Order: sequence, then structure tokens, then C-alpha cells
Amino acid sequence: MNIPIVVYFLGWVLNIEAIFMLFPCLIALIYGESSGFYFLGTSVMCALLGWFLTHRRPENTIFYAREGFVSVSLGWIVLSLFGALPFFLSGEIPAFEDALFEVISGFTTTGASVLADIESLSRCMLFWRCLAIWIGGMGVLVLLLAILPLAGGYSMHLMRAESPGPSVGKLVPKVKATAKILYVIYFFMTVIQIFILLLSGMPWFDSLTMSLSTAGTGGFGVLNSSAASYSPFQQNILAIFMILFGVNFNVYYLLLTKRAKDALLSEEVRYYLLIILASIALITWNTRSLFTDFQEALHHSFFQVATIITTTGLSTTDFNLWPSFSKTILLLLMFIGGCAGSTAGGIKVSRFAIVIKSVKRELSSLIHPRSVKMIKFEGKPIDKAILRSIYIYFITYLFIFTLSILILNIDNYDMVTNFSAVCTTLNNCGPGLEQVGPAANFGFLSPVYKYVLMFDMLAGRLELFPMLLLFWPRTWMKNQ
Repeated sequence: MNIPIVVYFLGWVLNIEAIFMLFPCLIALIYGESSGFYFLGTSVMCALLGWFLTHRRPENTIFYAREGFVSVSLGWIVLSLFGALPFFLSGEIPAFEDALFEVISGFTTTGASVLADIESLSRCMLFWRCLAIWIGGMGVLVLLLAILPLAGGYSMHLMRAESPGPSVGKLVPKVKATAKILYVIYFFMTVIQIFILLLSGMPWFDSLTMSLSTAGTGGFGVLNSSAASYSPFQQNILAIFMILFGVNFNVYYLLLTKRAKDALLSEEVRYYLLIILASIALITWNTRSLFTDFQEALHHSFFQVATIITTTGLSTTDFNLWPSFSKTILLLLMFIGGCAGSTAGGIKVSRFAIVIKSVKRELSSLIHPRSVKMIKFEGKPIDKAILRSIYIYFITYLFIFTLSILILNIDNYDMVTNFSAVCTTLNNCGPGLEQVGPAANFGFLSPVYKYVLMFDMLAGRLELFPMLLLFWPRTWMKNQ
């Protein structure tokens, strides 16, 4: 384990966080809020510690998969610990575990909250919650790769550890250039959404924060009603952009490079859109009697399907009151999530598609034992190593999911609450059902259970294994 390079990366994470914390200071200055001083103080603390850890570059800058995974997992933990300080020090979220839960929920783009009254927070605190989602949407280490020169192709280990999906590839030969392309696309899509929401009549602060929140598919709102207080037209804008941010960013790169044919042929995107359309149709049919007319049922179904499959977590209505059939569909969408290489959470459409194809191949081999059939996805054969990693991912996911539910059951919460709480945090979705539904929050849980769900949020965002490696003793052995 090359400890110096890991520490060096953690220092740069703190440097980046110090810069981002200046933005809430600006919001506090605009609205004349004293809470901005807590961001300023934390920013100075991050900058000093970051400078101390990075002022001397390590002699050995080469790192491998182990260092990449550890740097990413520890980076997100450090980012969260310091990101929670303004909430806690200002007293706006008095308990540290609640402040940490809130900021981890932001950085992991989960959107689950412990707050009963969101509007009681100052504007700079509300802005920080949404900015945390935007930072976490693309990943702070991807940003680090875009600005920090690293040794050759070894930086790919960082991108693979942080980027969602079964595999990560380079858009262009250099990883640094790939990271820049991803962030440029991400930034301009966010800016476009801000301007469209402004033109729709939404207040500038709401346009800014809601765009940051939906771009990162995290779902923190600035109103207690989430997105319900906005007009149907504004809600549709939010839903459309949620779906767009749930698409693999490689598709947008192909469109920008005038390779529209390749982009439109994306198998994963076709499945993604098909799942969305089918879910909207089924839920609209099932909930039509709950609304005044078919159009209203279609509108709310469209928004809730968009927000759940992209694991954003905003709401226009309390879907906890919907029929069981519709709630079951939404629960399944939490597991599926968006496309690989997007800002959405969940297991990812590509993994499910590949597993279904694997099942079809096994069924075919039972009928024709001598046949040799290769699994293809996006027109390319799937390597056995990728198939193996997907199968192991599902097994590991099931293990963490089951263990988390067992721990939460100790306090005798109802099964639906426990199941959906783990489901929504491990899939980085936001609201669950029953006691953690869209009209409720996670504040009633004990500190121990909140820490379990915090781990689930981090594990879900980082694709499980980077977090698990922290608890594997051989990770820290020098020559292993």
C-alpha cells in the first residue's frame, strides 16, 4: 500500500472542498446570513490541512487498484466529515450524526433527510445541501482527475473506483481529458436547466438549487413540499432533466462528436426508456381513480417514475398513499436505477440487462447442451471477467442489503419501513415507504441505525467494494 499517495489525494480532496465551501459564503453574503461564517471557517480549516498534506508531492506517485479504491472511499469519508461541520457548528442541525447523515445523503446523491422542517434552514445551508449533491453526482475524484496531473494510465483506477456501472472506459486516450469532457457536459447541462427554470418563472434561488439537485439526481429540495409547490410545467421540466441526467454521459459525448447513430443505437438507453414508458403506463392506469382526471394521473406518474428510476427522490405527491401495485413498481425502479456512467444510483440498467441475457443463455444451454452462445451487450461480446464481476456484485449487494435489514429490525420497526429504508439508501434514492415515505423523514431513527444507513449510502454510491476494502485487513498490508 502506497500510503503517501493516498494521503496526498486526501489533501487534494480537502483543497477542493475548501473552494466549494466559498460558494455558500457568497449565498450568505447575498442574503445577509451569519451562518456563512461557519462555511468560511471550515473552508480555511480544509485549506490549511489540505496544504499541509499536499505541499510536498510524494516521490512514488504510481498507484494501483488498491490505492485507487482506498483513496476514493477515504476521500468520500473525509469529504463528508468536514462537509457536516457547518451544519453542526451553526446549530442548525444540532446532533453531529444528523449533520453527517444529511451531508452524506447529499454527497452520495441519496436525498434522504433527517429534517422535519427544511425551510427552517438558512439559505446558505439549503444551498450547501444541493451543492453537495451536484459535487457527488459526477464525483469529486473525477474532478480531481481533471485538474491534477497523475502518473500515466494509473489514474484509471480512481475513475473505475468512483464511476457507477459494471465497467468504465475512456472517451479519449487520456483519462484526464475524459474527466474534463464529463465535467464540461455535466456543467453545461446544469446551466441549461437553470436558465429554462428561470424562464418558466421559478425564483432564481429555487432554479439554482433545484437544478443542482436534479443534475446530481439527489433530490434535496428547498421547500417542505419538495417539488409539489411548483407548477405542473416546472415539474415536467424537472422530470425531463432527471431522465436526461440518468442517461450514460457517453451518449452525450457521441452526440457532440456528431456520432448520433452510435448514440441512438445504445442498447442500455433503449431499455432505460422502455422501462420508464412501461412504468408510467402501468402506474397511470393503477392510480387513475385517485386523481381528478387522466391527465393529472399521467402527470404525477411521469414525475414519480422519473424521480425514482433516476434515484433523485423529489416528489409531487405522497406516493405512500398509492395502491400497492404502483408502490411495488416504484420499489423495483429503486433497485434498477439509471444507466451506467450517469449520475443516477441503483444497480443500473446495464447490469440487469446482462444478467437477464445470462439467464436466457443458461436456459438455451439446457435445451442445446453443445451450443456455444456468447452474451453480447451494446453490440459487443461481454468478457467473462465482466460477467464474473456482475455476479459477485449482485451477491455482495444481497449480503449488505440483508445484513442492514437485520440490524434495523432490532428496534421492531415495521418490515416495509426497514426494507424501503435500506432499499432507498443503498440505491441512493431518497424517500422510502411507510415511516420513511415522501411525507416523512429519517430523523426518528437511533444514531446506530443512522450510521448503518450512512454506510449503505456510501457503499451504494461507490459500487460496494471500495467501502468493503476498508474493512479487509490485507488491504493495509505493505506487500500484499
